[in-house]
Amino acid sequence: MPAENSAPGAATGTAPLPPMHCLRHVEPGPPRLAALPTGTPVWVVSRHADVRQVLTDPRLDRSSLYTPDAPPIVLVPNILDDPQSMLNVDGTDHQRLRRTVQRAFTPRAIARWRPWVASVVESLIDELIDGGSPADIVAAYTRPLPVVVISRLMGVDNLDSKRIGTWSDHALSATAYTAEEIATAMGEFAEFAAQVIAERRAAPGDDLVSGLVAAAGDGSMTEEQLVALVIGLVVAGHETTMTSLGNALVYLLQDGREAWLRLAADEASASAATEQLLRGVPLGDATERMPGLLRRAVEEVEIGGVVIPAGSVVAADTNAANQDPGAFTSDLITELFSPLAAPSLTFGAGPHHCLGAWLARMELELALHRLARRLPSLRLDEPLEALDWRRGLLTRSPSTLRVAW
Repeated sequence: MPAENSAPGAATGTAPLPPMHCLRHVEPGPPRLAALPTGTPVWVVSRHADVRQVLTDPRLDRSSLYTPDAPPIVLVPNILDDPQSMLNVDGTDHQRLRRTVQRAFTPRAIARWRPWVASVVESLIDELIDGGSPADIVAAYTRPLPVVVISRLMGVDNLDSKRIGTWSDHALSATAYTAEEIATAMGEFAEFAAQVIAERRAAPGDDLVSGLVAAAGDGSMTEEQLVALVIGLVVAGHETTMTSLGNALVYLLQDGREAWLRLAADEASASAATEQLLRGVPLGDATERMPGLLRRAVEEVEIGGVVIPAGSVVAADTNAANQDPGAFTSDLITELFSPLAAPSLTFGAGPHHCLGAWLARMELELALHRLARRLPSLRLDEPLEALDWRRGLLTRSPSTLRVAW
């Protein structure tokens, strides 16, 4: 998901439609040739099976996107385009970096956090209710929840959610900020990460950053890679949950109360709905993102009956794949509480599958279930067409969301 053409301005704006209607309505089909904003040709892959192949086939990788002979893929780089980051390292080097963090994100490890995350959810709902109706649920709930959780995981007390949000917006900018603005924000972000790393070297704890510092002590990781890992953890640790939760609330709090009341009934229903919402309600939309997750063919490869030449840039369109009628029904309303018919590709697949997927799932499931149980009459307090959206970013969610109960 590389950046679009960059322009200055705040990452907010008014959008006429909620995010689930902002999908590019591309009928999944064989790979087709298109172009990136840089003019570089790109093969867009949209069918579910083909997208899975792109994300799992070792003949298509990330690191070759940044070799000297690689064609330009972005006009203004963002966090996804840092060659030092784990996202852009492949093979044994990637596996080595990944092993340093994945133990903290296994389903078993995440399950141990569940009671504490549930207590954070309940505390935030208490504060929301105490503040009175109506309220901005983004400021009171969807933004602070993941910040509190990732702060605890990293052993950083009282993370400034506004500052972290600003840095993350710049890190995931598509058109919202200039290259200079992004560079300045990323410099500040790197200074923050370096400070946390220095503190853990001086006084190790049982947090994730201390584990990363200890793992890097054998020389298997450069200081730049360690800083990039910490930055990536902060961004990924809160952005997906905040975006998914805000978008899910827009979707669920429209007309009709049946789904909202069923979410309150039990955690199993909330778990099923979480999987469907993550699949069916995109994190971004067509106006601010590229055709998909980029890879480059290191050798000739056949995808969906089409031969892709070596050296070609390939885009895996996970949004289209998640809507592929060959794998899923497009009717999210009736399927909301049904098991997924095929694996969702929201968190990718293969070697670069999102490490924080289980954490994001758990936070979203608990946040929806507990909120619906505590506030069964929760509703939107503004018309859809008046909603203010974070814009110009690779992800898209409400900047504010007025609710009442």
